Amino acid sequence: MTTKKTDTALAGGSILRRRRRFGERIIESWIILAGLLSIVVLLGIIVLLFKEGMPIFLDTPPWEFLFGTRWYPVSEPPTFGIMPFFVSTFWITLVATLIAVPVGIACAAYLAEVAPDKVRETVKPIIEILAGFPSVVMGFLGLMLLSPLVRSMFNLNTGLTGLTAGIMLAMMSFPIIVSVSEDALRAVPDSFRQGSYALGATRWETIRHVSIPAALSGIAAAIMLGVGRAIGETMTVLMVAGGAAVIPYGIFDPARPMPSAIAAEMAEAPYQSLHYHALFGVGAILFLITFILSLLSDFISKKYRTVRIGEKI
Repeated sequence: MTTKKTDTALAGGSILRRRRRFGERIIESWIILAGLLSIVVLLGIIVLLFKEGMPIFLDTPPWEFLFGTRWYPVSEPPTFGIMPFFVSTFWITLVATLIAVPVGIACAAYLAEVAPDKVRETVKPIIEILAGFPSVVMGFLGLMLLSPLVRSMFNLNTGLTGLTAGIMLAMMSFPIIVSVSEDALRAVPDSFRQGSYALGATRWETIRHVSIPAALSGIAAAIMLGVGRAIGETMTVLMVAGGAAVIPYGIFDPARPMPSAIAAEMAEAPYQSLHYHALFGVGAILFLITFILSLLSDFISKKYRTVRIGEKI
């Protein structure tokens, strides 16, 4: 009787293992399929982007397209130079980065290292909710509230400037930087902090010389994600940057970055015209910039993944 029960239990266990293996194979197949589908879609987007953007270089030399200062798509003959868009993107991204990065890292350090659990559990979900705000809502807030304030504070003719767009993009990048950086800081082993305290370091010295260096790879990834959000944002900057297709010489000038230029003009560009191909060329350049940022983020994450904490204390 005992032998029969043992055989039955073994047979049942074997069937259960086979079922689990079959279920695991199905899940693995779905994961592989989803990954391959993502790669295929991404490659399709890249091919389409460059296929539609390359014809502009048959009419406009690449150096004129990249470094030209005039963008006159309806002139005769049309002139396409994206330097105004590139400089506008640079100014706005610079303002957004200078505001969002230090404030975001400081907020993440407070939530991870100083704040009580109740404060952290309350504040962090609110910050993550801010990351999901529609960009058109942020643009409307910037247009109605921030733009008049910037105009009055700096005595400008208009509040629709690169500074206004940069501040709004900083607000949109801020939740990403805080959330990812806070997760990276929380992942630092507590033994690092205890060792620092045992050596006589204060909480501020521990945060500065131990926690942040140990989480530097995650913080760098958070910064790159925030910068990528600022570079690729469209609707907000379209509403508050001023939309001037000329080179801005400072953050107080109206600007038109690359994403907003594409959004503003694509509907007016005749299909397969030079203007149409030029806008796809702008999109290709924007893709290359974000791709380089992704590579840089990956390089920094790998480089600083292991930090010699002992040298920092």
